[in-house]
Amino acid sequence: MEHPSSVFYLEHDGKVLLVDSDGNGPQKPVMNNTGKTKFRFPTKKETEEMGINYEVKNRFNVFGVEVIKAMPDVDWPESWAWKDYCISDDAVHPIAREAIYRSIHRLVSKVMILNSEGYVLMGKIERGYFVGNWTLPGGYMDHDENPEEGCVRETLEEMGISISLNEKCPIIRQRIFNDEGISFVSFTYQADWNGDNSQITLKDGEISEFAWFSPQEAVLQAVSGFDVEALKRLTNP
Repeated sequence: MEHPSSVFYLEHDGKVLLVDSDGNGPQKPVMNNTGKTKFRFPTKKETEEMGINYEVKNRFNVFGVEVIKAMPDVDWPESWAWKDYCISDDAVHPIAREAIYRSIHRLVSKVMILNSEGYVLMGKIERGYFVGNWTLPGGYMDHDENPEEGCVRETLEEMGISISLNEKCPIIRQRIFNDEGISFVSFTYQADWNGDNSQITLKDGEISEFAWFSPQEAVLQAVSGFDVEALKRLTNP
């Protein structure tokens, strides 16, 4: 199936618009279907020929094809495809399936741990995106995990200490960092811990060292945009 160089990813309340190779739509996939690829996202021309107005949200690249993510100005599109059904149907082009996969938020839970002097605990990591740099404890949430539980679990795994979160609401941020279109959502909590440094046991192969920084120093050391934004709340409450 020859694929256009640029297509529109139109999504509304979990429904997406698919067309056939001739631009006719909407088309519906079938979960767990195998067979010939025949459905794809529409082009700009095909979208406008169907009389659909839209607002462009962002653009990203999938296997050399420009995918334009847009919000369609339509009522509930009952005849469109459920995005969850597209993943497991071979009839849906891999570019559409990959774009839908990338649209699923990656959830991260972090925590700012403060001692009695107001210093923040950070770890220098040995793997992942920020190797060799300082970050707040935390990481990806498990599939069935509440973000409040995620950062507590990650702190125990990475630092070997048990913490209790304070009652302040988490700092929640969302960002797409590159042209792949993958969206991250971060929940950053706050906790107080006044234990002894001898209680901290670093996870081998993941955290090489730990240190306590003033909030101002922590902002300068942090490389994650989510960490920086959260830490700035400590310096400008």
